[in-house]
Amino acid sequence: PTFIREHRLSRSSDRVKCARSSSSRIKTGKPNKAGGTIQPVILPSSMQASTLRRLSSSLRPLFHFHLNTRTPLSNPAAVFSFHKQPPHPTSSNLGRATSTYASPLSLVGEPYHKYQHVDAYAASELALDSVVKIFTVSSSPNYFLPWQNKPQREITGSGFIIGGHRILTNAHVVADHTFVLVRKHGSPTKYRAEVQAVGHECDLALLVVESEEFWEGMCHLELGDIPLLQEAVAVVGYPQGGDSISVTKGVVSRVEQTQYAHGAAQLMAIQIDAAINPGNSGGPAIMGNKVAGVAFQNLSGAENIGYIIPVPVIKHFINGVEERGRYTGFCSLGISCQPMENVQLREEFHMQPEMTGVLISKINPLSDAYQALQKDDIILSFDGVPIANDGTVPFRNRERITFDHLVSLKKPNDAAQLMVLRGGIKHELNVTLQPLQPLVPVQQFDKLPSYYIFAGLVFVPLTQPYLHEYGEDWYNSSPRRLCERALRDMPKKHGEQLVILSQA
Repeated sequence: PTFIREHRLSRSSDRVKCARSSSSRIKTGKPNKAGGTIQPVILPSSMQASTLRRLSSSLRPLFHFHLNTRTPLSNPAAVFSFHKQPPHPTSSNLGRATSTYASPLSLVGEPYHKYQHVDAYAASELALDSVVKIFTVSSSPNYFLPWQNKPQREITGSGFIIGGHRILTNAHVVADHTFVLVRKHGSPTKYRAEVQAVGHECDLALLVVESEEFWEGMCHLELGDIPLLQEAVAVVGYPQGGDSISVTKGVVSRVEQTQYAHGAAQLMAIQIDAAINPGNSGGPAIMGNKVAGVAFQNLSGAENIGYIIPVPVIKHFINGVEERGRYTGFCSLGISCQPMENVQLREEFHMQPEMTGVLISKINPLSDAYQALQKDDIILSFDGVPIANDGTVPFRNRERITFDHLVSLKKPNDAAQLMVLRGGIKHELNVTLQPLQPLVPVQQFDKLPSYYIFAGLVFVPLTQPYLHEYGEDWYNSSPRRLCERALRDMPKKHGEQLVILSQA
């Protein structure tokens, strides 16, 4: 028989501890805890996915189901398992009933990893003892008058408990902080928190609370996996419009490299259609009984487009802090590339019809790639993964993502194997990856700007935060030459700065 993993979620201390769900195997045909039965239906291999979807649509009102597309329908037979809808929780059984969810469709020979049915009620129950509200008082520098700070401001955000008595939240929630307070659900008391580590590039931060009273009754959430498209997630946090905890539900729309608004880095992000508003930042997006990501930004001017930081980025940040005691950043090849989709361009660089790759247009002199690669080299593959002419690589089932994602997964000092085409000849090269700093810093949070005054003249290093002082439309309103240098120039040696005359 095919086994189905069952997840029980409960606030009762004797049923669930620290938000960890118990798992058990249910044999087909046996009654489950929800009061229904799970029955297998053997379907012929000739039945197409569209037919299955129509069948499951007709059964939707009566049964839990989901068409699993993790594995193509190429098996000799498929098992379509389902169970009757459990009774909806009522006021009489909210305190004692457990919510049971079983993945209803499985393929013969498939491992036990199943879809999770996400319920807003279950997500809120899971997060009540894990999600906290964060109160931050911050004061950012005035880059036009670097000896002064701007007036203090108060902001609120969300966070959640992870292993090791730590709170995970967004970096922009605690950026330029003066002090940070946290409050758990159902408590009027605010507790002082300290920032243990912060990664502005990936917009993540770790907080610690010294008070033992704060940790009484608190449970931690576990990190899950990258959700598939159309999988349901529930975003939990404390958005604007109220003071109590809020739960919004949505589905995954796409997974791709996205620019993080806070640190301007290009990293993987998950787009969802659940509402993410100011105050949601730092809250978990829950899939099943685990965290699928951290809410951190939305797309202004659009409806129902929000973004969460996926688990691989979260783990990279946490593992780096645990291994080195501080945030070390994400690695970079230190190159600029252009696609090779143009036929004439491919002929110019002697590319065979079966070859695909991207053309190197610029190399950072401070990177290890500067010693191994050359301008006009064509990168054909990264660690054995072929790169398409548009710069993407295969990702999961019929999805693609830019090959920068493979670079971002590397740790500092890791080596990458590149296959390059140079003068029509293939070369296999090894490049050591490191986090690289741009000539003009993109962000300078949590530290004061440097300046030098001589004879009434004020000299400051050029930074993007300095250009941001020209307003939201700083790209068009700031001095054009400074803007071009800030966005395009690369450093030629370590510690190099562009110094400008700010005031005379």
